[in-house]
Amino acid sequence: MPKEIGTSNEDIIKKAKIFFKETIAKNHVKNTTKLKNINNFNINPFLNKYLANYLTGNDDPESIAKALIYPRVLGTSITTSFGSNLQKFINTTLEGYGSTTSGMDIEFIDKIDGRRKYCQIKAGPQTINYDDVTTIQNHFKSAINLGRTNGIPIANMDCVVGVFYGENSDLSAFYKTIAEDYTVLVGKDFWHHLTGDENFYKELTDGIGEIANEFDSTDLLDKTIKDLAEELKSINGIKRS
Repeated sequence: MPKEIGTSNEDIIKKAKIFFKETIAKNHVKNTTKLKNINNFNINPFLNKYLANYLTGNDDPESIAKALIYPRVLGTSITTSFGSNLQKFINTTLEGYGSTTSGMDIEFIDKIDGRRKYCQIKAGPQTINYDDVTTIQNHFKSAINLGRTNGIPIANMDCVVGVFYGENSDLSAFYKTIAEDYTVLVGKDFWHHLTGDENFYKELTDGIGEIANEFDSTDLLDKTIKDLAEELKSINGIKRS
């Protein structure tokens, strides 16, 4: 098993900010720009005017464009980007806790109970599905068996799913199934066990939040909406009121 290298709490925050700026924020801008093309949407003709009116009080092309773009820009785009780059976050930000155990993302000495933990990282409390449960359980069973073979006792409680954000009350039924046999640490609890700092979760999210000051994309968003509105004008049934 690897020797504990150690990563300071300050290093984690610093690297997390770099990761967010260079990967998440830049991809967000790139994905926003793509939305000027109507082919990036599956437009529902039964709902587009309703949603536009619900949002702005009218259903002209620009309002429909806003109703299409806002959910993507403020919801799915940024969430998908973070999830798809999760492994990069682990490799660049938590590399000091890297694991050589197959199926594990990181290993760390738990700052609460002092035991070595073998950990799979997940983004959020709703980000695994039914098939993931069996995969995670099998990885943990393999780690325990490997430890037994090598004379290293690994208890079920030492096999951890670390969830970056959320609360225990937010966990899906799939996580709760895993928690019946293994440890699931979510949000504040995960970062507390990893770093020993009960307030680290807030310090980390506040640190990343500082990056927001560097990314005012109001002009980009306005231009993207206008460009998409021009394409929408050419579609039958979508005309300027």
